[in-house]
Amino acid sequence: MKIGITGASGQLGNHVIEQLKKRTDASNLVALVRNPAKIEGIEARAFDYEKPEELASALEGIETLLLISGNEIGSRARQHENVISAAEKAQVKRIVYTSILRADSSQISLAGEHLTTENRLKSSDLVYTILRNGWYTENYTASIPGALQGGAFIGSAADGKIASASRIDYAEAAAVVLTEEGHEAKTYELAGDHAYTLSEFAQEISRQSGKDIPYQNLAEKDFAQALKGFGIPDAFAEGLASWDVCASKGDLFDDGKMLSKLIGRPTTPYSVAIKEALA
Repeated sequence: MKIGITGASGQLGNHVIEQLKKRTDASNLVALVRNPAKIEGIEARAFDYEKPEELASALEGIETLLLISGNEIGSRARQHENVISAAEKAQVKRIVYTSILRADSSQISLAGEHLTTENRLKSSDLVYTILRNGWYTENYTASIPGALQGGAFIGSAADGKIASASRIDYAEAAAVVLTEEGHEAKTYELAGDHAYTLSEFAQEISRQSGKDIPYQNLAEKDFAQALKGFGIPDAFAEGLASWDVCASKGDLFDDGKMLSKLIGRPTTPYSVAIKEALA
């Protein structure tokens, strides 16, 4: 069975391939990437979401496809449509798609494009599984160096509970679903076992680093302005700030523990992710 992985050279895609290698022979895997030269150890084919005329031929012989959502916000629904249409042409049997937690009710601005893709999959003749991934803990651990330098961890999430998990947890879940039966027509809400507020996150940074790093909650516009000051592009900075506000309203919390059920172990605690980031 040939399994194709889009975005295979990305951070999540890399982890998925490593997890798949534990469950199936590497000869069964095909990396679908813009630059096949970046891939070693498995077959790689050129695959660009923006070149719909080339996608079907790249999917030839692939039975199961992992569609990792694109990273170009605002273009993703169209790009995913290109991939799904190509999969139908190439007679791919099944698509596993990485969506966002509670895409049908989330206030996070990213949810709309994911929901459009989910609905397109459901209306197709393809067998599908939807993985509604919650936040990556790495979204927050990436800010640790700046917090240590600035003396505070900043955000706009107030006391919102965030049930994040590490990328490797979500990657393992994808590998399980791609290689096991019984996940057809399922939509899984995936989140971490260990929810936290950003105040608790900052306390853990303080504990492990030996430095006093308080959490400073900012108004959305002030947080966005601070992010722009760090060199983050305007639109992305405003997005990050708005998503933090959504976290304050519960959009990043889920206690169903479906992710740990799928992978057969607890998800990576945020304390471990912080330890790895500090190392």
